[in-house]
Amino acid sequence: MYVPRYKEKYDKEVVPALKEQFGFHSPMRVPRLTKICLNQGLGKFGIADKKLIEIGVQEMTLVAGQKAVATKSKKDISNFKLRRGMPIGVRVTLRGERMYEFLDRLISVSIPR
Repeated sequence: MYVPRYKEKYDKEVVPALKEQFGFHSPMRVPRLTKICLNQGLGKFGIADKKLIEIGVQEMTLVAGQKAVATKSKKDISNFKLRRGMPIGVRVTLRGERMYEFLDRLISVSIPR
């Protein structure tokens, strides 16, 4: 079974170092990542063009490696010509192995030192 590179590094190097530094007796007390949430608001352009929401979903799916979901408005806002239930953005929540893989790609490729 494949274990992501950053998860392995976290388990073997980071957890023991944090246990020693803060005096934790149990490895369960050490802070850890539970999820990474990505979102993209499409603003007034998303309201005017429904095709833009589909493009946003496709882009976010490519970035995250997991199917994105269109978010819908919760309230009516007349000044923005926005009605309840209209799609206004896109979101993805990553957990587990996909989360660590995304974090690895983000740190290694997108945000190099």
